[in-house]
Amino acid sequence: MKTVTVFRPCYGVIAASVLLLTGCGGGSPATQSAPTPSPEAPATSPAIPCGKVPATKGVQADVLVRAGTVDCAQATQVITQYFQKLSPSEAASPDGAGPVALGEWTCGSGAGTPVTTCSTEDSRQVEGIVAR
Repeated sequence: MKTVTVFRPCYGVIAASVLLLTGCGGGSPATQSAPTPSPEAPATSPAIPCGKVPATKGVQADVLVRAGTVDCAQATQVITQYFQKLSPSEAASPDGAGPVALGEWTCGSGAGTPVTTCSTEDSRQVEGIVAR
């Protein structure tokens, strides 16, 4: 009688080896170091100055573009229209003035702050800062 040797693959050994090799580089989650964060853009970008416009009570406001694509002509127009639209009582309100809708722009000032912020739904933003 002739003896034939049949080699059967050892699937269990192969699977165990793969699992062992897969786990070698990782370690437990508690001992892994966190990846180094990549540098990100600053949360606020520098403002673009656009000149001065008349505000309330004969003072001037500095106009700045804070976010989005806005040219200085549009920024100064929006801030000028805001101050022209305010009544004296709105300008003197202890709660701040606004909101004031100016086309696609919405403007307002917080209580006790010299800063007027105007923004659009697509995240464009301009500011008027009244000199004190």
